Amino acid sequence: MLRFGILSTAKIGRELVVPAIQDAENCVVTAIASRDITKARAMADRFSVPHAFGSYEEMLASDLIDAVYIPLPTSQHVEWTIKAADAGKHVLCEKPIALKASEIDALIEARDRNKVLVSEAYMVTYSPVWRKVRSLLAEGAIGRLRHVQGAFTYFNRDPANMRNVPELGGGGLPDIGVYPTISTRFVTGKEPVRVQANTDRDPEFGTDIYSSVRADFGDFELSFYISTQLAARQVMVFHGDKGFIEVKSPFNADRYGAEELELTNQNHAQSQIFRFQDSRQYRLEVEAFSKAALGEAEEIVALESSAANQKLIDAIYRASEKDGWEAV
Repeated sequence: MLRFGILSTAKIGRELVVPAIQDAENCVVTAIASRDITKARAMADRFSVPHAFGSYEEMLASDLIDAVYIPLPTSQHVEWTIKAADAGKHVLCEKPIALKASEIDALIEARDRNKVLVSEAYMVTYSPVWRKVRSLLAEGAIGRLRHVQGAFTYFNRDPANMRNVPELGGGGLPDIGVYPTISTRFVTGKEPVRVQANTDRDPEFGTDIYSSVRADFGDFELSFYISTQLAARQVMVFHGDKGFIEVKSPFNADRYGAEELELTNQNHAQSQIFRFQDSRQYRLEVEAFSKAALGEAEEIVALESSAANQKLIDAIYRASEKDGWEAV
């Protein structure tokens, strides 16, 4: 069993990841850390976790844990990932693990220096929905892939929410723009070469709130839009010359609809629906991470893939400041 310590009492940990770890077969939450010991103890009691710490440093120094899950504000991910690795702990860090691709170099160095596992928490790459999309593309179910289309939007103008605070790493591209990019790269195994983009910022917050993106992958294009101030929507479509695949609720199936995809043939005369009821993608994520940390052969999100994904996000920001194509 891999023993996890949770670095903060953040909402995503409380509501999604800690329950997933407690439900998993090969890992367990052993400790909760917060800068407020009262909050740490309250969360520990809620999940029957035996240990609570009043500082992150104290938990990292403890031999009660083997790994940490980091759901801190984005601007703190690099700092605490390195500190955890230097403490000899494996690290599962929420996305985005960094705000610049160049920052990930230091994470790779820390990983290699300390011989620990460090991975960015992209739960979608462990989902059976996305594994099925990858296998359908590989077997030629839609023929030659020519275009990927996607959308991910929600509405949030809460000034206290970290997604609307630039100093905490807020913005639409870091929060949700990373999903169409990581999922497309995951299922195709391809990398983009250039990108065009348009991005709008909130005049009050200063964060990016809308982006429309066109990315050239050589053999196909990815076009998507994301927004933190539009009605909620999620969709991804993979279009080939023999058919197309539509992922109905690609990223947050529990909130946006059923975990399913539909494969439609060339003349729209036949379709197949693949459903994955209660796939528990967060549980699959922590179980895969734990297997890898315990020395088993397991596919996880490597930091090298994280760097490639962030290079695309960086290029989208640059492309938004100019007309025409920007190299990734």
